Amino acid sequence: MSFQSLGLSTELLRAVSAQNYDVPTPIQRQTIPVILEGRDVLAVAQTGTGKTAGFTLPLLQRLCAGKPAAGVRPVRALILTPTRELAAQVEQCVTDFGKYLPIRSTAIYGGVSIRPQIAQIRRGVDVVVATPGRLLDHASQRTIDLSRVEVLVLDEADRMLDMGFIRDIKKIMAMLPERRQNLLFSATFNRETTELANRLLQSPARVEVSGSQQAADNVSQRIYPVDKARKRELLSFLIGSENWRQVLVFTRTKHAANRLASQLDKDGLSSSAIHGNKSQGARSRALQEFKNGQVRVLVATDIAARGLDIDQLPHVVNFEMPQVAEDYVHRVGRTGRAGKKGEAVSLVSPEEKPLLAGVERLLKRTILRTLVPGFETGAAGPASPARQPPAAKTAQDQGEKSQRTRHAATPRSQKPTNRASRRKRRKGTSSPSVNGSPRRAAPCRETTRYTPSV
Repeated sequence: MSFQSLGLSTELLRAVSAQNYDVPTPIQRQTIPVILEGRDVLAVAQTGTGKTAGFTLPLLQRLCAGKPAAGVRPVRALILTPTRELAAQVEQCVTDFGKYLPIRSTAIYGGVSIRPQIAQIRRGVDVVVATPGRLLDHASQRTIDLSRVEVLVLDEADRMLDMGFIRDIKKIMAMLPERRQNLLFSATFNRETTELANRLLQSPARVEVSGSQQAADNVSQRIYPVDKARKRELLSFLIGSENWRQVLVFTRTKHAANRLASQLDKDGLSSSAIHGNKSQGARSRALQEFKNGQVRVLVATDIAARGLDIDQLPHVVNFEMPQVAEDYVHRVGRTGRAGKKGEAVSLVSPEEKPLLAGVERLLKRTILRTLVPGFETGAAGPASPARQPPAAKTAQDQGEKSQRTRHAATPRSQKPTNRASRRKRRKGTSSPSVNGSPRRAAPCRETTRYTPSV
């Protein structure tokens, strides 16, 4: 089946050809015709299967088929994404596929100034791709009008729910017209996703590509057992010995990402970290340098497991196993995209065996184990310098120590000091006489020490 058989317009087919897409993926073949009919859709498919094009192409065609509004263009399509990177990626996809259409789009997300976004919206846009938080910022400032939205798309809906956006989504839905087309795309389907779908969709067409909980067949997976303390050493060894030129490494925490990137830099491997605490400028710069080959290793938290679309990314490494088994599929989905081959490596310490067991239950398969000589669990690490015995003490040292001991044992009162002598003189014990009579020492003024109450 070709894109021509899906009922797309000539302008869209030209744009698809310009992106070097020849054959639609299974999710695209099933969703495009249904969306063109105007039906609500619930689509479940693994990461990297072409979901974005699956809703972008028919959405653009429906917008072009509708009657354009007079005056300033209203927002007619709203696409919600969980992360800034994914919002930027989806908006770029809208721009690429709509290059031959009279369609304007923009992406609005946090981490950058809101003023350019306000200016763009005021000029008029047809499609807005947004993260929920920044969209609500615009709504609170009344810089965006969502009352004329015709199509609502929730992309990576399961991830948005995992990140706690359900309340924001409900607020946004209350701003939309009741009559609209709703499209929900998700990599996984669980109880929370089901509840959201029941609330949002009306008699939806359900599309589920087989293996939505599986890693792609063209991704080879491998486990390297290693002690936790030697993971960084093994990672540096694998990157160097295998000559990996572009590696995406996942950690569980932001602190671990920063620390690992710094350590790899010291090992001579150019590295950057990307996570939620980084500014949007720093995140975009790190990602661009990684894509251009200026940075060899990009260390990321799970915020980057969705939304990073890197052409021909060859290697993904789980430096730490994810707490949620489904996140393993999303991480691995960064490689082997668009039918290309990829490799996913996991460094698993003995403490992470339960997490690995959960991943294998989800995948319904056992992942190949590979032992690297010298890095087996329980193997001794690099030898540390032997501890030297203390040097023998000389007679002079012994004498000095004995003298210090005797001095320390002497009562303080027996140690004459200049301070004691001055104190005696102040008491008048050696005061000169006045008119033949000894001068009497001035009486000491009685003082009362202040004791604070408890």
